[in-house]
Amino acid sequence: MRHLVELHGGTIQAESPGEGQGATFTVRLPLMPHPSLQNLDHQQSEPPLNLQGMKILVVDDDTDTREFLTFLLEQQYEANVTAVTSALEAISTLTQYRPDVLVSDIGMPEMDGYMLLRQVRALPPEQGGQIPAIALTAYAGEIDHQQAMAAGFQRHVSKLIEPEVLVKVIADLVQQVGV
Repeated sequence: MRHLVELHGGTIQAESPGEGQGATFTVRLPLMPHPSLQNLDHQQSEPPLNLQGMKILVVDDDTDTREFLTFLLEQQYEANVTAVTSALEAISTLTQYRPDVLVSDIGMPEMDGYMLLRQVRALPPEQGGQIPAIALTAYAGEIDHQQAMAAGFQRHVSKLIEPEVLVKVIADLVQQVGV
């Protein structure tokens, strides 16, 4: 529950006066800005982000995160998403699916995202070895960023996912590498 709340930019807090006296859980979620209250000049100056038709491979062992990313990218931005639960699944899917972008969690059991990307980078280009890749991690420090870049990721995004930030990172990366 905590992870799902944090994915949406919220907080959760639990309090109890003592054993056998119940508990109070407080969930706080940010309000979505109402379109009529947003700065219209800002909306007109930036073109809408478009991922329509883009093929994205999402790798995350956490069901909530995987489902959230799939929903966000498919329903809100019209991308074609294939979501898998492990690095091993990602490697086998990569060569068959031929995605435009890889978005991978770092902290996964068996094989983490760093090991995944090292194996991907060892593949020939025609099998996906040069795919643009984004590290998705709960660890957002400078050292974590450097580790992700050293492993071959081009971008590093915090798992307290702000949808617009992630979509902008994907769009910018694809534009930069010319997918």
